[in-house]
Amino acid sequence: MLKKLLRAGLLGASALAATAPLAMAAQPDIVIGYENNGADPYMVTQGLGLFQKDIAGNVTLKFFDSGPAAMSALASNSLQFMCGLGIPPFVAAVSQGLPLAIIYNQERYTTAAGIAVRPGTGINSIADLKGKKIAIVQGSQASFELATFLQQANVPFDSVRQINMSPPEMRVAYSTNSIDAAIVWDPVFDALRADGAKVLTTDADLPRDASSYNICIADTNWAKAHPALAAQFVKALDEGVTYTKQHPNKALALMAAQAGIDEKTAASELKGYEIFSAADQGTPNVLGTGAGVADAATAKTLANTSTVLLKIGRITSPLSDPAKAVDPSFAAAAAK
Repeated sequence: MLKKLLRAGLLGASALAATAPLAMAAQPDIVIGYENNGADPYMVTQGLGLFQKDIAGNVTLKFFDSGPAAMSALASNSLQFMCGLGIPPFVAAVSQGLPLAIIYNQERYTTAAGIAVRPGTGINSIADLKGKKIAIVQGSQASFELATFLQQANVPFDSVRQINMSPPEMRVAYSTNSIDAAIVWDPVFDALRADGAKVLTTDADLPRDASSYNICIADTNWAKAHPALAAQFVKALDEGVTYTKQHPNKALALMAAQAGIDEKTAASELKGYEIFSAADQGTPNVLGTGAGVADAATAKTLANTSTVLLKIGRITSPLSDPAKAVDPSFAAAAAK
């Protein structure tokens, strides 16, 4: 009898050992791309490991220094989600037929992005940018912002000498006097100000329906096939927002550590955002819901961005239906 019991126990243990790798293999691989946009609740989600905690999958995080740099990864289906992305690279990708959708609008830039000018360049207004050298991540949110600011001042877009470089490269170019100005976002925008740059304008001057947002997007084919995982992804983002509101000091420490800045800088940068929760996503000021998606701020910004990018030659065809590129359903599920 004892031998039979031992044999049964060994067989049971062997069966569990055999099925364990299969159970682990059943977990899908999920790659989340992100940018370093300074201090925002995404960094809290990342710092607390909430993606790994909330999502039933093998989660990997991949850093990109700009939105255009992430486009090839999205095009090759090697990313399931991308966060910290600006609207223009998303519009460019969708206009080319990539199956992508905004499933979470993280925040609206107010004073955390804009045009920083090196002293002594004679630039005191947008009109003074004509003929000057301005650093820009071409194809990023900055292309739309610059075009909008120049249009408001009746300055031709191609009259400004645009130098394409990454945000970290801008800091070097500024210190060597190789550029006159930069249009960029935190943490580099904040760093340039700390180095003595004058702020010419910020994204707070842009209207809400033609504004600058950080968005989280998903591969729509993947998200539709894995709706529960997409909702879990949004839940993790929302928990970062909640933690930021409930534990502001701890949240700032996490943001600072993740973004590579000090807590004082993190506090300053966070003030430059209008942060959105999962519950906010369904409102007209963010993604909207149902038929209201088309008239909500995000879809209207997509339409306005498409018009500008077409005019300046960044895309060859406009978005036919911007509302189709916005999907608030996962946020609605996560907010329940």
